[in-house]
Amino acid sequence: MLKTLEIKDYALIDHIFVEFGKGLNIITGETGAGKSILVDAMSLLLGERASTEVVRKGAKKSVVEGIFDVEGNNKVKEILEENEIDFEPELIVRREISLKGSNRCFVNDTPTSLSTIKELGNLLVDLHGQHEHQSLLRTETHIEFLDNFGNYNEVINNYKELYKQLTDTTKELNRLIDKEAALKEKKEIYGFQIKEIDSVSPEENEDDKLIEELNILENSEQLAELTNDIYNLLYESDNSVHDSIVKVKNALEKLQTIDKNFSEPANETETVLALINDIASFVRSYGDKIDINPEEVEAKRERLASINMLKKKYGGSIKAVIEHRKIIGREFELAENFGEKINELQSRLEKLRKEAGTVALKLSKKRKETAVKVKKEIEKVIQSLGISSPNFEVRISNEEVQAEGQPFLTVAGRKLKYNYDGIDKVEFYISTNPGEDPKPLAKVASGGEVSRIMLSLKTILAKSDKLPLLIFDEIDTGISGRIAQKVGTALKELAGFHQIIAITHLPQIAGVADHHYTVEKVEKGDRVVSNIRELNEEERINEVARLMSGEEITEASISGAKQLMGIE
Repeated sequence: MLKTLEIKDYALIDHIFVEFGKGLNIITGETGAGKSILVDAMSLLLGERASTEVVRKGAKKSVVEGIFDVEGNNKVKEILEENEIDFEPELIVRREISLKGSNRCFVNDTPTSLSTIKELGNLLVDLHGQHEHQSLLRTETHIEFLDNFGNYNEVINNYKELYKQLTDTTKELNRLIDKEAALKEKKEIYGFQIKEIDSVSPEENEDDKLIEELNILENSEQLAELTNDIYNLLYESDNSVHDSIVKVKNALEKLQTIDKNFSEPANETETVLALINDIASFVRSYGDKIDINPEEVEAKRERLASINMLKKKYGGSIKAVIEHRKIIGREFELAENFGEKINELQSRLEKLRKEAGTVALKLSKKRKETAVKVKKEIEKVIQSLGISSPNFEVRISNEEVQAEGQPFLTVAGRKLKYNYDGIDKVEFYISTNPGEDPKPLAKVASGGEVSRIMLSLKTILAKSDKLPLLIFDEIDTGISGRIAQKVGTALKELAGFHQIIAITHLPQIAGVADHHYTVEKVEKGDRVVSNIRELNEEERINEVARLMSGEEITEASISGAKQLMGIE
């Protein structure tokens, strides 16, 4: 819902700030006071294009800002995430129109595009009157209206699941066909590379291990000489370390018999001897294992060179080489088995076309059944709202594929075009005068009629319609007091499901408001500007009475106003 609307320097508006409530918000005011300007500003906020002419005289730019409650609105959240805008429970939308010709758009204080503003507006508001921003004038929404009225969500969901499988399979098939020629050219190259890599078959980190092993092998003579020297120094030579420590140990043991303070050093010599034995044993064992083998050294050198060559050609590391081998292996296998893969996908696609076609036909029959009910219901409500002889039609059509290569569903032996919604095109047609053939709704209805037709649609679709805010600008055009009362009742009932803002001149509609606002012209310095304010109960009674009797408010009009408003 729309929580607040702020407008600065727009046409006759200097600065207004208004808070709207839940339910039915009614706006009244004298002709020329600026009610239509308010709606124009609102349509600007919803993404309609604007001219610098809207900038108030003496100002540099116009600003329109609305704050919407969008908590739980997942579609809004998705659009914000797609555009990298933070989602908050309150959505702040702002448009700025500068005399310099710049048109700036902001969502949650983040600069964004006009198309994003419009996309969000389509999810938040339906504006009915002399404006483009109303869903009935967008033919693509008619199928959604029809489906919302019907009770066949299971069929819709079944079709959409098949549609997704069909789309994914078609994309995969097209991808393969597009790749076929390129892969055939690369197949020979991939084959050579696979053979080259497989002839070496490097293992991860093998190069580091080879470098370490070669370092040992290439220094084997020095290792043998040094380990032999160490062993001799420690154990074999005259005056070896081992013999010297034994002599020290014997001397300390004699000293220990004289002075017990030598006990600890004597014991430590045992540890030293054990350590010398361990070191001597290790270097002797190591030296015995050394095998000076020039052939092994050369073999490892050659393998390391082969691995380094692969690394240089295919990514700089063994890990990159292995990953490259996996990728080209898959591509080579694909190139080898293209015909089989394509035949498999084509068979799957044909099966899905028939399955989706069967469900799409079932969905189409459901829509045709629903269209009969919608026609009856809408004509009944439209008549009650003052259009005496309506002829409302829901036209459902489908189209055969004419050219080869176009996507299609197989439906009862026919190749039909399809999309996310099925095989049907749905459009509303209407005639509001006897003897006239029905024509597309958007082309024949006046602003007031469109508003009442939309009110009729919204009345029968109220619980399933997803738009949180409906704005009606000219809903009372050309209707009598009796019809106005029915329009007011319909709006009041609809306000139980949506927030509604309606501009009216009729007391029967104004009297049922949950919140009542008046637009008026006020003098500010040497200028006249438009202003809007919410009325308290006494002001509401007087405003409804004024709508009933004109400028002179009488006791009778006061009484009548209270009766309309349900006030004792």
